Amino acid sequence: MNTYLTIDPWKLMEQGFHPEHQMVTESLFSLGNGRFGQRGCFEETYTGKTLQGNYLAGVYYPDKTRVGWWKNGYPEYFAKVLNAIDWSSLRISMEGEEVDLHQATCESFYRELDMKRGVLSRQCDLKLVNGDRISIASERYCHAEYPDLGILRYQIRIREGKGTLAVQSYLDLDVQNQDANWEEKFWEDGQTQMDGQTAVVSAYTRKTRFRAAAAMVNQLSLNGTILDLDPFRVQRDKYVELGYELDVEAGDEIILTKMVSMSSTLYYDETRLPAEMMTRVEEARLKGYSALLKAHEDHWARKWQEADIVIDGDLSAQQAIRFNIFQLYQTYTGDDDRLNIGPKGFTGEKYGGSTYWDTEAYCLPFYLATASPQVARQLLLYRHRQLPQAIANARKLGFSGGAALFPMVTMNGEECHNEWEITFEEIHRNGAIAYAIHDYVRYTGDRDYLWSHGLEVLIAISRFWAQRVHWSSPQQRYVMHGVTGPNEYENNVNNNWYTLYIARWCLTYTRDVIHELKSQDPKAWLQLADQLKFYEHTELRQWQEIVDFLYLPEDKELGIFLQQDGYLEKEQALADSIPADQRPLNEHWSWDRILRSCFIKQADVLQGFYFFEEDFDLDQLRRNYQYYEPRTVHESSLSPCVHAILACSLDEDEKAYEMMMRTARLDLDNINNDTKDGCHITSMAGTWMAVVKGFGGMRVRDDQVGFSPRLPEAWSRLNFRVRWRGRSLEIAFDRQEIRITLLEGAPLSVRCYEDVYA
Repeated sequence: MNTYLTIDPWKLMEQGFHPEHQMVTESLFSLGNGRFGQRGCFEETYTGKTLQGNYLAGVYYPDKTRVGWWKNGYPEYFAKVLNAIDWSSLRISMEGEEVDLHQATCESFYRELDMKRGVLSRQCDLKLVNGDRISIASERYCHAEYPDLGILRYQIRIREGKGTLAVQSYLDLDVQNQDANWEEKFWEDGQTQMDGQTAVVSAYTRKTRFRAAAAMVNQLSLNGTILDLDPFRVQRDKYVELGYELDVEAGDEIILTKMVSMSSTLYYDETRLPAEMMTRVEEARLKGYSALLKAHEDHWARKWQEADIVIDGDLSAQQAIRFNIFQLYQTYTGDDDRLNIGPKGFTGEKYGGSTYWDTEAYCLPFYLATASPQVARQLLLYRHRQLPQAIANARKLGFSGGAALFPMVTMNGEECHNEWEITFEEIHRNGAIAYAIHDYVRYTGDRDYLWSHGLEVLIAISRFWAQRVHWSSPQQRYVMHGVTGPNEYENNVNNNWYTLYIARWCLTYTRDVIHELKSQDPKAWLQLADQLKFYEHTELRQWQEIVDFLYLPEDKELGIFLQQDGYLEKEQALADSIPADQRPLNEHWSWDRILRSCFIKQADVLQGFYFFEEDFDLDQLRRNYQYYEPRTVHESSLSPCVHAILACSLDEDEKAYEMMMRTARLDLDNINNDTKDGCHITSMAGTWMAVVKGFGGMRVRDDQVGFSPRLPEAWSRLNFRVRWRGRSLEIAFDRQEIRITLLEGAPLSVRCYEDVYA
């Protein structure tokens, strides 16, 4: 566990350089604005361990799958968001020696990520190998208001020495993904252009033929005077550089302001893209650094006004929840239904930046409550846009008649995950997508979406479930074999309870939505049924038979639902019996040993209790929670938040707090020892859920929002805001008082515990 960062309510602060944690720090100090982002690397050369990662949203490459044994139905590629334009880097040399924190002596060092302002900054004093002493101060950000812009202000002060200072500012598209399967570069056909203090670089992705471009303009000053220097110019394939040389002496201060515009053919015409970037960066230059910074800070101030959570009495929790919210809004802004939320966002390359079921199960509730309904709607439209590919994915596996299997991993709707036990068997992801439609409609009341888009997706998913089950003569029930549930430490099991339950729920919910549309707008239903070739009598009758006769494994003696057939036949042990030096299991145990154990990677049966809590009473929840929680190792980042919410429902405040803090500080404290690969962006939404749905007790029932607040022992007060159907509500409570305030919108009634207040 890392404890080298200072605890502060609004900042991450590294006081003193910790090169042994550099890869972790780069992940934690990442920046983004929804359109592009980057890891928190140094601007100048660093020859120590680093990942110079810069990423453009939606720009990907279909990297050819690398597996030892090809299986029928495998995807041909794994889609990866590409390491793109290295825009903030510089080379700084003093008397021929390149400034490099891995080589120089670091006499003082301070680095901070100011989450309130959305700015990464650093100050350090260095002694170079040649004996010269300099100070560096940098400040940069990905502009929140103007999402094509990246801004850097870099200051060098000469403390000892004199001679020639060389400053080289460049844009580099000749980059490579760290996670490239075949160690290939993915950019080609580079073009460059230079004009005065401006330079442009562009290139195309191989195969997918996205074009990306960036333009930069530099301004250099010496002791407060702006210099009119003719730079040295370097052009080569996919690379441009503007270089400057100055004679300096002790006391001199040099400031480089670097403004960069960058984008892709997702947003600009291919032939006009470089020129458009030139225009954007010239507009930025005319606005000036101060005005740009103020616009960026004002944007973040508005965002914090509606999304902030205030925790009194627990500085560690306060820092953590803000860090989670900050990274979520750096990753996704909801202005484009072609984009989604990669598990690592812009903070690293693991998981390829693709879309997983995490979005629907964990991220949607956060955006529903903290942003315009349009933001959450975009996430659902993303899946609707990809419905034809989901039907094609199912067809490859032998399903027919418009059945859809949404991919486990995707960029464009095609499945691109290549572990068979996940690709073919972790089909519960279909249920999460259906549940998200229900969750969105329940929260927003947007039935227009349900009729125009949602029902089509629900029918396709339900058709899949109807074909995926089969009749068991011995059981005299419908069963589902060969699946992997949310607990990925169990593969190829029969009758995973969670998968069965969400499939049954989906068939029932889709049927109810059909009946509702049929009664509300019979003509619209007939048109949709004709379009989908939906044979109402036949298909609904089949669905109802499955619902009535679906097998749900249960142990009546223990009073629990069985995670899957045969689970109790495993040797039963508790997670706290595992020695600390053998955790996480997937780094210390063979996969064979993991599969034979009873240990659960993440909430599985309990995931079902979280989604469908109204279907069960507290005694059922308590028995299942008390059985499964001690066997859960929480080695998925998505697990602790679910346990925190359920623990709150059971009045187990100590466990709820433990689980909430585990998910909240997962990356900050490097709990799973993998923050170097990037932050767990999608599980950060789970932190918000643990606080607001757990300790805030927020629920939506019968078209009414309600709260059942509770405070963990460490907190003295909790304050948060939510949007609800055109209103803005503030909920604040301590141990004496609960205050729910309508800040904006029409009057409404709100449930507090079991009482209703108007």
